[in-house]
Amino acid sequence: MVKTYLITGGAGFIGSHLIEYLLKEGNKIINIDNFNNYYDINIKIRNVLESTNKYDKKVEKLEELKSVVDSENYKLEIIDIINKEELNRVFKENKIDIVINLAAMAGVRPSLENPQLYEEVNIKGFMNILEMCKKYNIKKVIQASSSSVYGNNKRVPFKEIDIVDFAISPYAATKKACEVMGHVYYHLYNIDMIQLRFFTVYGPRQRPDLAIHKFTRLITEGKEVPFYGDGTTERDYTYIEDIIDGITKAIKYIEKKEKVYEIINLGESQTISLKEMLETLEEELGKKAKLKKLPMQLGDVKRTNADISKAKELLGYNPKTNFKEGIQKFVQWYKKS
Repeated sequence: MVKTYLITGGAGFIGSHLIEYLLKEGNKIINIDNFNNYYDINIKIRNVLESTNKYDKKVEKLEELKSVVDSENYKLEIIDIINKEELNRVFKENKIDIVINLAAMAGVRPSLENPQLYEEVNIKGFMNILEMCKKYNIKKVIQASSSSVYGNNKRVPFKEIDIVDFAISPYAATKKACEVMGHVYYHLYNIDMIQLRFFTVYGPRQRPDLAIHKFTRLITEGKEVPFYGDGTTERDYTYIEDIIDGITKAIKYIEKKEKVYEIINLGESQTISLKEMLETLEEELGKKAKLKKLPMQLGDVKRTNADISKAKELLGYNPKTNFKEGIQKFVQWYKKS
């Protein structure tokens, strides 16, 4: 049965991969993205073209994009989730089965510089979506949360039942707030919901500001790589195909079940140190990095490590791409792009 999915942030890294997958499955997509200038808009334009199988098309201006990609099964809406009027129009014009909210102001470090913007977009924007779901009787929502909500959690690996009241960045605080607000709408209005805590996603189309992409570019160009701390910080890097597998399995789960409110980790369940990540990139690129040693930055956590037993049990989630394989795939994509 063909479903209509409204996906916010669908021109981004994770969103474009999800849309590509769901379109291939024969579904209908409404993609809401505001194409902000957090990074080069042309990257997002390319993401949209690739996710809609329009690789051969050239779009030089954002205004041209909609006419190129819109079809019977795909509709692009260039609006902001904080714009209630435009959001209402989209919900009113379309019969939507499931909402998948991936839109957000991203990045831990930038959130320290402009916390109010993160509150405006991430919390109020999500509340706007919840209000639309309530108004138009949409009962299925999947929300992108983040491993950052765990802060410097003492217990490893991180479990969904751990207390997450000690955020160390505004970005993390907004994601925790969305989890709490999501439960309110589940409880009051019977909106089934899954909050997916993503753990450091990487792979083709990764945002250029994220470490793996940024380090790859700087090493390739022979420029200095900013190296924060002593290299012992650890991340649970999760390859994009595994994340998409987790999201699509969450979609199938929420479609079949009722009275659902779940918080679920999606990670690889293995940690890689900053030093090891850099060495893996150097080996794959065949080039040594020029390091610029810097102190640890405010807001950075020491470690992320997902316990994925709940995702395995509820969703049948089973990540398959180890870090070395994922880096090989990423570097191959980077060299072609």
